[in-house]
Amino acid sequence: MSTSSTQSRGVNRRINSLQSNGHAARDASHTKKRIITHNDAYLYALRVAYLTYLLQPRARRIQHAPAPQIPVQRSSTSINDLMKDFSLLRDNKSTRFPHGFMSELEKRLTGVLMGRERKPEYQDATIKRTFAAFLNAFTEQSFKKRMEKDRRVEDLVLIFFSNATKELQKGKPPGDDSWKLMADRHLALFVRLISLVLKDHDWARERPELAARLATLESKLLAHDQDLSSTPTRNGTTSGASIEVVVPLSYEVKDMPLVQSVARIFGLTNTQVQSDVNKYKPVWTEKAALQDLKSYQTYLNLNSRKTLRSDDFHFDEAYDTWRKGEAHDLSQMMLAIIQSNPELAKSTAASNLPQLQRHMSSPEPSDGSYPDVLRRMSDHSERSSYVIDQPFDMSTLSSGSQSPDTSVDDENGFAFIPPEPRAYYRFILGEAFIHDVNDQSLQPSEAAADTPAVKTLSKHSMELLNEIGLRWRIPPVSRMTLFLDIVCEKFFDQEISLDTLDGVFNFLKGQPTEGKKTHSFASSLLSDRTQWTLADTALYQSTLSSLHEALMRDLYNAMQECYESKPPSIGPILYVIENHVCNDSSFSKPQEDMDTFSDALHDGLQQKAHETYRSYLEKHVPQDQQSWDFFHVIELGKAVMALAQKIQKRYKKNPKIMGVNPLAALVETVLPLYAEDARDIVTRILELAQGKDEEVPIEDGFQLYNELVEIRQKYGELLPNVPFAFEIEATLAEFVWRWIYMTESAINDWVDQAIKQDQFRVRIDNPQQIPTEEQRHSVSVMDIFSSFNQSIDRVVQLNWDDDLQYAKFMTAMAKTVGSGLAHYCEVVEQRFVKEMDRLTPEQEIAASQTKQEKWLQLAKDTWNNKDKIEPFQFFPESFVKLNNIDFAAQQLDKLEHEVNVDACAEVIQRHTPPVTQRQKKINNYVFTIKIVEAEDLKACDMNGSSDPYVVLGDEYQKRLAKTRIIYRDLNPRWDESVDITTQGPLNIIATVWDWDAMGDHDCVGRASLKLDPSHFSDFMPREYWLDLDSQGRILLRVSMEGERDDIQFYFGKAFRTLKRTERDMTRTITDKLSAYIHHCLSRRTLRSLTSKSITVSTVTNYFNRNRPQPTTQAPSEPDIARALKPLFAYFDDNFAIMNQTLTSTSMIMVMTRLWKEVLVTVEALLVPPLSDKPSQQRQLNQQELDIVFKWLQYIFDFFHAVDDETGEANGVPLDVLRSPKYFDITTLNFFYFEPTDALIRTSERMASATAARQQSQRNRLSAPASLAGPAFGGAAGLVGLPSTRRSKSIMHSRNLGTMKKAKEEKRKEAQADPNDDMILRILRMRPEAERYLKDRSRQKERLAAAAAAEMIVRQSLAAGGGRMMGNLPRR
Repeated sequence: MSTSSTQSRGVNRRINSLQSNGHAARDASHTKKRIITHNDAYLYALRVAYLTYLLQPRARRIQHAPAPQIPVQRSSTSINDLMKDFSLLRDNKSTRFPHGFMSELEKRLTGVLMGRERKPEYQDATIKRTFAAFLNAFTEQSFKKRMEKDRRVEDLVLIFFSNATKELQKGKPPGDDSWKLMADRHLALFVRLISLVLKDHDWARERPELAARLATLESKLLAHDQDLSSTPTRNGTTSGASIEVVVPLSYEVKDMPLVQSVARIFGLTNTQVQSDVNKYKPVWTEKAALQDLKSYQTYLNLNSRKTLRSDDFHFDEAYDTWRKGEAHDLSQMMLAIIQSNPELAKSTAASNLPQLQRHMSSPEPSDGSYPDVLRRMSDHSERSSYVIDQPFDMSTLSSGSQSPDTSVDDENGFAFIPPEPRAYYRFILGEAFIHDVNDQSLQPSEAAADTPAVKTLSKHSMELLNEIGLRWRIPPVSRMTLFLDIVCEKFFDQEISLDTLDGVFNFLKGQPTEGKKTHSFASSLLSDRTQWTLADTALYQSTLSSLHEALMRDLYNAMQECYESKPPSIGPILYVIENHVCNDSSFSKPQEDMDTFSDALHDGLQQKAHETYRSYLEKHVPQDQQSWDFFHVIELGKAVMALAQKIQKRYKKNPKIMGVNPLAALVETVLPLYAEDARDIVTRILELAQGKDEEVPIEDGFQLYNELVEIRQKYGELLPNVPFAFEIEATLAEFVWRWIYMTESAINDWVDQAIKQDQFRVRIDNPQQIPTEEQRHSVSVMDIFSSFNQSIDRVVQLNWDDDLQYAKFMTAMAKTVGSGLAHYCEVVEQRFVKEMDRLTPEQEIAASQTKQEKWLQLAKDTWNNKDKIEPFQFFPESFVKLNNIDFAAQQLDKLEHEVNVDACAEVIQRHTPPVTQRQKKINNYVFTIKIVEAEDLKACDMNGSSDPYVVLGDEYQKRLAKTRIIYRDLNPRWDESVDITTQGPLNIIATVWDWDAMGDHDCVGRASLKLDPSHFSDFMPREYWLDLDSQGRILLRVSMEGERDDIQFYFGKAFRTLKRTERDMTRTITDKLSAYIHHCLSRRTLRSLTSKSITVSTVTNYFNRNRPQPTTQAPSEPDIARALKPLFAYFDDNFAIMNQTLTSTSMIMVMTRLWKEVLVTVEALLVPPLSDKPSQQRQLNQQELDIVFKWLQYIFDFFHAVDDETGEANGVPLDVLRSPKYFDITTLNFFYFEPTDALIRTSERMASATAARQQSQRNRLSAPASLAGPAFGGAAGLVGLPSTRRSKSIMHSRNLGTMKKAKEEKRKEAQADPNDDMILRILRMRPEAERYLKDRSRQKERLAAAAAAEMIVRQSLAAGGGRMMGNLPRR
């Protein structure tokens, strides 16, 4: 058929040697390519289609045959002769029953016996009897098991014949052979039943040879009885029989399916094709086809160039396998032709055609086997088109004399095979493929989960191509490579889609599945490629290479549109490239080519991304700069990020396409461009706004920042090594500062509005309802903190990406919050004081009296001994205000944790330059002045006492602070603090006033003090005893802190403001109760318990006082407790009112403050205040001392409030009750009645111990603990000595935790540092200790001065020896 390569080869020759030398296997016209015309291809295709018609199975029909005139001598046919067709093919699987057949046959036999078989011939009783005999033998287990294993036809037929013979012989006399014909008839019906079972279960299609041989066997068995039903004639007699005869060929195109397929493919009518068939019918004969096969066999034996040779294969083994298959297929094809036309075998020796001799001698040839042979020729897909294993030598066949002019092509030597079979086959294949693809009537294949519905080749086209390949001896592999070459060529010309190309690959890779056959016209791509020819391998590699280049071009073009809204899908292209090209072992591509493609694709995508960004820029940003707005930058950023997210989502599963990441190419190009453009546009917008003296709205800046930060975050993830060109924080920080300044300017208005709208009531709906803890504060404090939180959250929600700037923002917000809270505390406290200082009804009446009426009322009260004090009528609104302050402290503490104050301070500290590199001067200083107490004040009231309070003012008569009023006390103790901010030295004036219910308040005295920051460079607190200009003195404790721009400082200041307000309000409440405490716990109450009533006997005893007096009986326990009953009742009345409104925390705080008042009152009963002057106070006797301590224990238990039933304490905690002052009072019992000398020695011993401790603590910067007490005046009082204990620093008050910790440390320090203050106070009641008191005061002054000097030296050395004035270190 075609020439083979002339180049010598080795066993392991590679295909590239063939390609490099320009050889092409089976291409006789390699140097002179034949031009194939449309008509030539049509005629050769028509020849094959017509030959298929000639060799197709002959149709049969039933024909009536008249009865013979002379009776025919009937004789039985030998069963062995009938079964030779099966016995000769004993080991062939194609003639065996299929699996599962035996069980179905058993069911069918049972149906015959039961009468369910519809065929009339099975209704005869004799038939049922023989079938029953066979069924008994068939169901025997050993036989049935053997039949299911072997499944041979002859075994089943012979056992039936044996059982039928035995059954029919019953009752027959010897010599009667009439049963033999009946046995043949019954066996024929049995064979027919077998055929029906095969047909009903579609097994006849799978085993066509078995079905054909069974049909032949049936026809032979019915040779003497063609019609078992014996159709009667009209007169009731039988005059003949119906026989089955072969229908002759019509030679019409309408009966030629493949010829019709040729006409459709080449676009001709049936009439035109009929004309050609009639024209060439004498030439295109079976004999010519047989001659072609014998010629091809001769060329194959001669190793001619017209067949494939060993040089056309990779390996000799492949060639040998192919040649053996060709020899086998040729013999089978020749046998099929001979069986179709037995006349061609007459000249062949009988020994070579055993089967044909029997067939030709038969009255009717067994044509039932012919179609099966031809069908097997068409269905076989790999090695051969035939599966007949019968050995047969066709070499002796003679085709007879034939004229070459009429049947054989002179140039080619073949009648049916063209000169270049591969070229003609390719041409016809291309025409068939295009026709089927464009055929609208052809339905595509069903879509599967991984394959779309596509059109490839129709069933008729595949049958035609299979026949052509079979007749032209085109190997299945060649058919496959040629088909793929055609498909790729059509794809290159855009005549088919990519889905069709993919469908063809899947079609060629198809594997047969269970119950389904694959196509047979070509080999599979998955076949063993070592068996391929060199030409097929070269063509396949060339096709894959060309296809790869075309697909890569399509991929590049498709990727250029990947940034469009609806880009073309690249999935099918990538799927075909990866699964059908790159994964194929025959495809190889240099890595350099792939890298070149990747670089080109990346560059193309970047250029496309740049063009896309420019289009976005033109769309979202106007040309006129005057109309630019932040909105344009935001919209441009959203568009860019939306595109990036779309691309990321689009290529999420496959981020890289041929080594190129579309998202990376996009962001590498677009995001840097956007960063630069956004920076320039925003800068220009701000410049234009500044030029117009306008401000961009703050919200616009915040919205822009959020968008830009989100883009920058994505930018950092995608481009970690490329800096973002826009410094967003540096540009947009002004918007945050503007927000902070706006908040600062509006904060006081917010507070005023919140207070104005607040009625300061508990938040309950029903007046009878008991409010919960959360309902006991009013709405104003909630409103202001809601405003605070919203202002701070607005900055926090920005997620500012500059820690230092964020810390500064939070510092400024802390300052603003502190300012707002200070204003709130000021206004609320003013309202609270106004409510608490309102006049009682008695005071209002007294205010309207004249001076004479006041004197008369005072005399009347004195004569009537009026001492009952009515409870103060508290307003619930006042307690709600106190609850608000406590709630504000809790909310501020929560806010302090949420802001993370410590982290902000740490960030600022970390970025703050060292001390030597920054300005050390502090501009603002905060002085904390605590007005402690006063002594020996002038009496301004008619009752010999005063109601003092202190007013602090500056040198310009500006009022700075005012204390509460202490009623009827010349030695008052206020313990109130105030903060004063100054930028330099400041003179303050402390004026003590006497409060009068009527008329103007009287001035008790004045004193001045200069607050100079240079005197407080050590930041240590100092105490000043200031002599008043009239009489007495006042004690001030002063400390200083630099007001730093520090978030901890601002929070600490805010906390201290809240706590100070809370403390002042609590003290104001307790002051309303302290008068009665002083009344009940007074020396007059003691005297009433220890003295008797004045009677005649007592007067007589007075005159007889020189006589021994009986011992005074001490008051009993009930008497002592009864003396406190009015006080407890007073407490209960007031506590009941408080408990309805105050929170538990505020209630404990008030009770704690009352407990302190109790301790101060008890302490005042026992000892006078600490001073260097003797006191006129009388020392109590033992009986009185015991009563006081019993009072203290009763009150202790009252405040602790232990439940008798549960044992649970509901009052003030023990750690609060057992305060340092309580400890000092309890220790008085050890020293109270000691002799003066012993007390002085004890004091000296404690002073020595204090000096020793001071010596051991030289390394500390603070003064020794022994100097903790207040100074006694004198020079130290004028200069002001530093206290040993640190004051309540603002930094120690920055949250509730630090405040609690500082209070605990103070408590521990007081308990661990005992001193001799109580001894000195006892000595004040001893006139003989006056000198010691003065000496001890001077000693303390000297020690304090030495400690202060030493500390100053230490600080100077720590600062590098420089001056400390104005160089205050930052804490």
